[in-house]
Amino acid sequence: MSEDLKPSGDVSTKLIRNNKKIKAKIILNQSCVVAGLSFAKEAFKYSDKKVVFKTNTQDGRKINKGKVVAIVYGKAKGILKSERVALNFLSLMSGVATITRKFVDKVKDKNCKICCTRKTTPNLRFIQKYAVKLGGGTNHRFNLSDEILIKDNHVAIDGNIRKLVKRAIKNRKGKKITVEVDNLKQFKKIIDLKFNRILFDNMSLKNLRKGVKLSNKLYETEASGGVSLKNVRKIASTGVKRISVGQITHSAPSINFNLQV
Repeated sequence: MSEDLKPSGDVSTKLIRNNKKIKAKIILNQSCVVAGLSFAKEAFKYSDKKVVFKTNTQDGRKINKGKVVAIVYGKAKGILKSERVALNFLSLMSGVATITRKFVDKVKDKNCKICCTRKTTPNLRFIQKYAVKLGGGTNHRFNLSDEILIKDNHVAIDGNIRKLVKRAIKNRKGKKITVEVDNLKQFKKIIDLKFNRILFDNMSLKNLRKGVKLSNKLYETEASGGVSLKNVRKIASTGVKRISVGQITHSAPSINFNLQV
């Protein structure tokens, strides 16, 4: 709201002389999984604490095009000030929840989780990851402090994956350890070490199946890289337990809502 109002406030709405109480409807212009209603409510409350925000559905519900998802009662100026920010929250979060649900439904396997990544919009990670959960997905680590994840660039710089993993185990301090590998040869160098999860990155389905089999009862398995709605079911069919998808946060199409007075 500060981004939208500084430094001079809503100079257009100031022109309205009759600040009467109005009823406004938030209408969904395309079918989606709705997310962000509580954030939209707070956007209106920012401008007018007395505004009444009444929802007709709940976050996480799949709603059809044309439905009224919420009704806003209050003074006109407050509603107009907050309109765009409230709709932006709904558009962004519903977009993330909707595409996440598409991936979850495509997999059709409760034992295989669709996970988001850290490929999020700066300062909006919290709401994007919340929307992933509303879409039926699973949150990966929130930030770099959550767990140890040894990736290809760590290995490239350090030079020895086995020594790096051993160092992680020694310094884990209760944190989970995930190790990313690009090929099975690399995986076999560390398969006797005690860590939590193996992440197979950009592997062929054939090698992914082999990797999952080698990991049996040793590590939780995860796949990443080049995941799309077209291939996610085939990836899940390998038996991998987690599939991380950057697309559900960094490329989620916004959902079209509008406010009608």
